Amino acid sequence: MLTANDCTLFSGGATGAEAFFGALAERYGIQEVNFSFNGHQAERTHGLRVLTNDELVLKDVSLGYVSKLLKREYTHAPIFRKVLQSICWQVSNGNEVFVVGTILEDGTVRGGTGWGAEFAKICNKPLLVFDQAKNGWFRWANESWASESAPVVRQRLFTATGTRFLEKNGQTAVEELFARSFQK
Repeated sequence: MLTANDCTLFSGGATGAEAFFGALAERYGIQEVNFSFNGHQAERTHGLRVLTNDELVLKDVSLGYVSKLLKREYTHAPIFRKVLQSICWQVSNGNEVFVVGTILEDGTVRGGTGWGAEFAKICNKPLLVFDQAKNGWFRWANESWASESAPVVRQRLFTATGTRFLEKNGQTAVEELFARSFQK
C-alpha cells in the first residue's frame, strides 16, 4: 500500500471525474497537479499548472491522426487541440492511468476522454477504465480489455481523467480505489 503523502496525481481539474479525483487526492493528502492553459475553465484550481503555448506545442498531435485512431471526427477548433495537448501532459507525467468513462464496442473510450486512454496505450502505461455503463473496472492488457475486480494505484505518480458526466457508481468506484490504495 502506498503512503498518500508520497504520491502525485496528474489530471486536468475539469468538471466531473477529474474534479472528483482531485477532491479525493486533497482529502488523502496526495499532491495534485492539474494541467490547464489560458482560456480553459478548470473546476479544480488546487495544484493548477497553466501550460504556456510553447509547452503545449511540445505535445502537439495531429487531429487527423486522433480522429483516425479513435474512429470518429473531432473538431479542428484551436481550443480542442489544446485540450488534447494538455491530456498528453497529464498522461506523460503519470506512470499509471485511471479513467472513468465508457468503453465502446471498438475498444476505444467515449469522448475526449478517449484520447487520454489511447495515449496511455501508445505510451505503454498501465491503463484502467471504470466503465460506468458496465459498472466495472477494466485493464488494458494484450490488445484487449480484461475485467479487473479491485484495482489499486501501484505507482507514486499516477494520472486520472474521465467523463464530465460522473455518475454515482463512478464516484463509488473512485472512492473505493483510493480506500484500497492509500494509507491516510
